[in-house]
Amino acid sequence: MKWEVRKPRALNSRSLLMPFAPASPADFSKVLAGAEELRRIGFHVGDSMPLTPEGYFAGSVAGRRGEFLDELKRADVDALVAIRGGYGANYILDGLTPPDTGTAKIILGYSDLTSLQVYLWQKYAWVGFYAPMLAAGFDAGEGAPKGFEKSSLLNALGKTDGGWKISLRGDALVGGEAEGRLLGGCMTLVETTLGTPWELETRGAILVLEDRGMKPWQVDRALIHLKQAGKFDGVRGILLGEFPECDAPLSGSPTVRDVCSRILGALGLPIVHGAAIGHTARPMLTLPLGVKARLSARGEGELEILEPAVVA
Repeated sequence: MKWEVRKPRALNSRSLLMPFAPASPADFSKVLAGAEELRRIGFHVGDSMPLTPEGYFAGSVAGRRGEFLDELKRADVDALVAIRGGYGANYILDGLTPPDTGTAKIILGYSDLTSLQVYLWQKYAWVGFYAPMLAAGFDAGEGAPKGFEKSSLLNALGKTDGGWKISLRGDALVGGEAEGRLLGGCMTLVETTLGTPWELETRGAILVLEDRGMKPWQVDRALIHLKQAGKFDGVRGILLGEFPECDAPLSGSPTVRDVCSRILGALGLPIVHGAAIGHTARPMLTLPLGVKARLSARGEGELEILEPAVVA
């Protein structure tokens, strides 16, 4: 990484979070429910002017990019929270330059937000937050199915005095322990950075890969592509999600877990599979991306964040 890692300011009870829509539109009732949940746990949430949807996008490219940049410029806005993923964040990356590249701001999101998070990390070394969104996590509520896990969220957004531990609620695919910089996100979006100027550099990383709605052979193809592109070279450990809606099409045929065991197990790295991250039916854990972490692949797996993700 050619830049010094840039961490945003920690949030507190006076912090203002602004919704933004970089990808697909969302059900407005879910957006409202998500905003109310954030208020319930102690934050202020601003009102944004809804964009006019265009097909499967929440708005035009110019509108989505402009909304994002305008909110980054506002001194009274402490964090941006995506309404949902879907598809489209990649469109706003062309020519995207934050107004103050030296000062990071908290941006919450997962799934399609991986494109934006990788871009900001590779170009400007901004720490990211693989976290719930208004209509995809916060709307369901704290501790609820498809909701969010509060402790990991608040530690990531507010803890400035050291690290913390996260129980991953998965299982050890390959045992062991490793330290590295936590990077990655939604596997499909990590894969689609290949060949771009912001291709994710994975050497020295604890690599996070999760996704949904793929057949096992599609997961196989993505993993082999990443392997052939050298993205597992120098990786210290791997953290895998649940991969929901990725069931084997035929009884007895390989599962996603089988695929991951065959392809990734050969790397000889500590690997935890089935963590409650990203696309999960369980309360979603928040992962700070770009910080140093220790992965323990024993039992249900544990991730120890070794440094704060935010500054005072």
